[in-house]
Amino acid sequence: MKRLAVKIAYLGDGFTGSQVQPSSRTVEGEVLENLKLITKLDAETLDLRFSSRTDKGVNALGNAISFHTELEGHIVLKALNSVSDGVFYRSFCKIDEDMNIRHASRRRYRYIFPYDGRDMDLARECAEMFIGEHDFLRFCRPDGKPTTLTIESIDVERVDDTVILEFEARYFLWNMIRRISAAIDKVSRGKAELDQVRRALDGEDITFGVARPDALTLVDVMYDWLSFEPCTAPVIGSRRDDHIFGCDLRRDFYRSL
Repeated sequence: MKRLAVKIAYLGDGFTGSQVQPSSRTVEGEVLENLKLITKLDAETLDLRFSSRTDKGVNALGNAISFHTELEGHIVLKALNSVSDGVFYRSFCKIDEDMNIRHASRRRYRYIFPYDGRDMDLARECAEMFIGEHDFLRFCRPDGKPTTLTIESIDVERVDDTVILEFEARYFLWNMIRRISAAIDKVSRGKAELDQVRRALDGEDITFGVARPDALTLVDVMYDWLSFEPCTAPVIGSRRDDHIFGCDLRRDFYRSL
């Protein structure tokens, strides 16, 4: 029996979040059923673990999971992608038995909103305020964890008609990126002042709302000491192309209204 780490991707609108919930379709529930089907192991033996939690509607391109299996990595990925509905299994790595998949080097998130005339200089100035160590109490949904942490970088870029925010840190708090993104969005539209953001970071009870979940993507969970091997089976490509065609059909419909 070996332990594998696997990078997975999914669109959040097909799930009620990543963690198992009674009577709800979740990413963890889908992954567990896929694993049980291809490995013939029970949940206890698989010991499935997730590196990061994502809320309802939030997407992932590189969330990481770990589990036990007797199968080789490439076989596992090919089989999982053949049976999965909504989860893409992208790459794998063999890991030590005692490795905690939650202890990553860094996590990268992306948030996107429409450009629509936003002031990019204000957006970048606001984003800069969050970089470094701060108490993010006013920019998270407290759940008992310490609220002081360090954001390593926030990149702000306009791409055609969208504004893309890229966040990187070892970890983030619950709702933290969506609340920071909401603040940056409001400042860039003239709906909030930079001084209000500064005062909120200093602890004043000021909130800027929570940005929509479907514009947030967990891009990657990185481990400096691991090297992941990509899935070589063509099944991901065929599934991807089918979804792209479906998106094109919907785009044509909405543009025709």
